[in-house]
Amino acid sequence: MKKKTTIYDIAKALNITVSTVSRALSGFPAISDATRKAVVEMAKKLNYSPNKLASALKSGKTHIIGVIVPSVQAHFFASIIHCIEDGLKDSGYRVIIYQSNESVENEINGVRTLLEAQVDGIMASMSLETEDVSHFDEIIKQNKPLILFDRVNTDLKVPTITLDDFKAGYIATKHLIDQGYQKIAFVTTVHQIKIFNDRLEGYKAALADHNLPLIEEHIIFGGLSIKDGRFGAGKLMRSKNKPDAIIAGDDFTALGVIKKLKEIDETPPEVGVIGFANEAFSAYITPNLSTIDQHASQMGQECAKMFLKMINQENPYANMEHIVLDPAVVERESTNKKS
Repeated sequence: MKKKTTIYDIAKALNITVSTVSRALSGFPAISDATRKAVVEMAKKLNYSPNKLASALKSGKTHIIGVIVPSVQAHFFASIIHCIEDGLKDSGYRVIIYQSNESVENEINGVRTLLEAQVDGIMASMSLETEDVSHFDEIIKQNKPLILFDRVNTDLKVPTITLDDFKAGYIATKHLIDQGYQKIAFVTTVHQIKIFNDRLEGYKAALADHNLPLIEEHIIFGGLSIKDGRFGAGKLMRSKNKPDAIIAGDDFTALGVIKKLKEIDETPPEVGVIGFANEAFSAYITPNLSTIDQHASQMGQECAKMFLKMINQENPYANMEHIVLDPAVVERESTNKKS
């Protein structure tokens, strides 16, 4: 096996000291341009690559960030990751992505794996299974930044970037009421993660504000998937008190709702359907899907900005920020009853 080139080899080739080579490669200002140029050219000639692990051990930083998400298949989370990477690249940070696939066991392994990789901080959106959040405590103990986004737990006293999910549930319901729907159901998940409860409370508040009754059998609890959407819609449309519109917990669940409605000849907007997240596919299915825009790009940008603030503080948690983004209705065919 060919021996790896070191700064000692460059120093020997140029007949200069090792410290001079090290300073030239790290951009030390006292090194002359001629010396720096000679060192860089010799480094290229000898195929030298810096030992990043040794550099990390010396500085205490790897310039690597861990990001834990439920799934990268969701365009929402993929967009957040893209904007985190884009917001950190100019500062020299790279991103390691870990998918929990909605499993708390995977999430725990993800935290452990990322800390073993010596990441400088972790950003996370929790799995649907997560109840006990103690596995995140080790990040805080190591004085490394922990940022929670979208799905958060208030038991952890860390910075967060979220949507105003109460408002999201409220405006989704109000949009359907404004379109003329009167019997509005909700297919969602019962969960300790704050966003889902907040959306449900927003839905209830909108019904009350518009003098519409809350019908308990119109709230279906389950998972968030195409399969769950199909199941929820089927159960609702078999009931004696059938709804004329359905709010789905996310766009994948809404897709399942639409598929089931089409099977029983209740194609939207005959029965209105609205989701959450503004997934890429929502604009291209038939009928195309009304949804709540959760501003994934802005959420990713805010995560990157918040991390850069935290990493430059002796105590990353000295200035605790909680950023709340404003949701917006994206109106499409699936709720366009008035037309």
